[in-house]
Amino acid sequence: MRARSEAASLLSARRSRKAMLFGTWYVAEHGLRTMSSYVTTIITGSIFNPLIYLFALGIGIGSYIDANAGGIGQQGVSYLTFVGPALLASAGLTAAFEETTYVVMGGFRWSRIFWAMNATPLRGSQIANGVLLAAGFRIVFTVVAFWLFLFAFGAAPSPWAPLAIPAAILSALAFGAVMMAIACRIEDDDSWFSIIYRLVIAPMFLFSGTFFPVERYPLGLRWIAWISPLWHGSQLGRVASYGLEQPAWLVMVHLGYLVALLAIGMRLSHTGFERRLSK
Repeated sequence: MRARSEAASLLSARRSRKAMLFGTWYVAEHGLRTMSSYVTTIITGSIFNPLIYLFALGIGIGSYIDANAGGIGQQGVSYLTFVGPALLASAGLTAAFEETTYVVMGGFRWSRIFWAMNATPLRGSQIANGVLLAAGFRIVFTVVAFWLFLFAFGAAPSPWAPLAIPAAILSALAFGAVMMAIACRIEDDDSWFSIIYRLVIAPMFLFSGTFFPVERYPLGLRWIAWISPLWHGSQLGRVASYGLEQPAWLVMVHLGYLVALLAIGMRLSHTGFERRLSK
């Protein structure tokens, strides 16, 4: 009897150590398995959304702008080449929003799966890390698929253009971390995410230099771009995609801002998950 008890304790200790080491991956695996239930939506969205945008902006309004403006910026690139990195980053941000808001709300309130996870040796911080890691897989798929369409449409002329992919992924992860920090503190849905989409996501998409340079905005609106992860990711993508002229210090500012936003968002997410799961 004693030997059986000791064996059970040893097995429990091993499982606890394994959970401590690989808990984040277990949560991410659960997230990926959940995504498999709507993988068709993810794939079709990652294919048709780029096609719609690229045909509309490349063959539609883009051809009109190119014919009348003779190119965008000092490099005189085509309009599609200019907006391409911004659309790439916005695709990643949209995926991050979907996987770090409703998923977090569901884990706490609807399915309550986070409570079940927390009943094991998993900590709240590991659950938060796993949620963002699972979101990261979808972000990578979405961004890579979009970039391949950009390349096929000739909107990534620089040999350094593939570096726009990690720039878009980093901006999406930074944004997703902040959204997750907010979502884990919302007790009731009350259409909060719809409000955030209308009052935060839509203005960010419009005023982050997505469709024309930020310098053309009134000075009073430029701050929206300066604090937006979309603008920083778009600018880094433009540097990579077609060699947008940016001083080295500004490139470092873009990178530093996104890394800092990611770190702050994850720190707030860790404390939010731990506090809510301890109730």
